[in-house]
Amino acid sequence: MSQSKKKDNILLVGFPSNGLIGTFTIAYLVNSLKMKQIGEIEMPELPPALFVDNGEIFGPIRIYKKENLFVIISDIPFPTDIAYIFAKSVIQVIKRNKIDKTIIISGLESIDIENKNPKVYGLVTHKSLEVLLYENDIPKFLSGTIFDTDAAVISSLRVSNIPTIMLFAECHPLFPDPKASIHAITIISKILKIQIDVKDIKKKLEFLRIQHRKLMQQTIDALQQDQRTEPRKKMPQIYK
Repeated sequence: MSQSKKKDNILLVGFPSNGLIGTFTIAYLVNSLKMKQIGEIEMPELPPALFVDNGEIFGPIRIYKKENLFVIISDIPFPTDIAYIFAKSVIQVIKRNKIDKTIIISGLESIDIENKNPKVYGLVTHKSLEVLLYENDIPKFLSGTIFDTDAAVISSLRVSNIPTIMLFAECHPLFPDPKASIHAITIISKILKIQIDVKDIKKKLEFLRIQHRKLMQQTIDALQQDQRTEPRKKMPQIYK
């Protein structure tokens, strides 16, 4: 009698960044897959905030689960110093739940913001994960610079020797970009080998852009705060 192979535990992580790609993508996956909330991450370093939806109270950083798939989503942006604290909390979740692979979804400022076919680039902390990029036709992030929250989270996971894939979807840096998120969702569904219907989000594109404008501005303010305390040049584009 042969035993069925145990599925890898996979963690998806999304937080506000360029185009709100991580927030859009993870939120849509949670709703589409009807994932169950199993916890929250409390960070006293952040200003107190709660969200109310359909009469229920939710914290801004939540953990969801369905079968072998886990999710961490933040609805509030944070500057780099707090991003390191967030990363430590993510690592605790990874160790506690024996996560095999972690996938972080974020946005990459596009040179051509009117690009009708945005790409998703991949970056891995372990060579063994490069096969996932190849199998899913994800071009590798070959050269460039990563700053702010993305850099803080990736560096923390890398130093902790945690197998991580970073997915960067080309997007508009200053406005919510649910269109780019659709492409990110499609890529993730291929990696996870699951079916995710994106028709609903296509119908709501303009509504989502308007609904998340305030969060986008808060995200920009958080990034600009980092630049005021540590001035740097504008992030260079990926070299292709």
